[in-house]
Amino acid sequence: MAVNANLHEAPVRDHPELAGHGPSADGDPMGTPAQDERILWKGRPDLSTYARTAFHTRKAAIYFAALIVLALAFGNVNGAIACAVLGVIGIAILQALAWYSARTTLYILTDQRLMMRVGMAIETRINVPLKQVHAAHFKPRDKGRGDIALELSGERLLGYWLLWPHARPWKFNMPQPMLRAIPQAEAVAKMLTEARSRFGSIERNLTEIKDQGAETGQKAGGPAARPNTSGELADRGLEGAPA
Repeated sequence: MAVNANLHEAPVRDHPELAGHGPSADGDPMGTPAQDERILWKGRPDLSTYARTAFHTRKAAIYFAALIVLALAFGNVNGAIACAVLGVIGIAILQALAWYSARTTLYILTDQRLMMRVGMAIETRINVPLKQVHAAHFKPRDKGRGDIALELSGERLLGYWLLWPHARPWKFNMPQPMLRAIPQAEAVAKMLTEARSRFGSIERNLTEIKDQGAETGQKAGGPAARPNTSGELADRGLEGAPA
C-alpha cells in the first residue's frame, strides 16, 4: 500500500492484482479503471489507525476502564469484573468490525477519478470524478498515516450512510467521501491534488496539503488549468451502487 511513483505511467492492464477486487471488465464505471486511465495509487486503511479513529476502540477502552475504576472505588468488585468482561467483548467486536471493514475496502486513484470499493455486507462501488472535487482536506495521524476528505460540487451527492465509515464525521447535509487511515497520507494527498489540478483550480487545506503549483503549473485559487480532454469517464457524475 505504499505510494509507488512508477504507478503514474502504469495502465490498468499492468496491474493484474486488481483482478481480484470487483468486476473484471476494463472500463466498468463503478469499479474498474478503463484501459486509457492511469492508476496513480491504490491502497487500504491501516488497521490499527482505522480501528482507533473510525471504530473508536481507544475511546471504548477508556470508557470501560473508567467504569472499572469507579466500581472499584465504591467497593463493587463484581461490578468491576462485569465491566471488564463487557469491555473486552465490546472492544473485540469493534476490532473485528474494523478488521473486516479494512479488508473489504479498496481505494483506487486514477488520473480521472477516485474509486472506492467499500461495504462489509454488500460491496458498494463509488465513483468520484476528480473534476467534481473542489476542495481537499488532510488530517494527519500517527506514523505518516492520515485521512483525506473531499468536498464535492454538483447536484448529485452521495448519501452519508452509503459512505460510512468512509465519510468525514458530522458532515450529514453535504457528505464528504474520505480516505481513512491510509499509509503515506501526505504523499497521496499531494498526488490527488496534482491530478485534480488538470481540471481547474482547487481549494486546499494549505496548513496540511502543500501547494503543488510549481510542479503542475497550477496554484490554489489561480487561473483554471487546461480543460479536460481525457474523454467520457471524467464527465460522468457521482455514482454509487451495490455490487
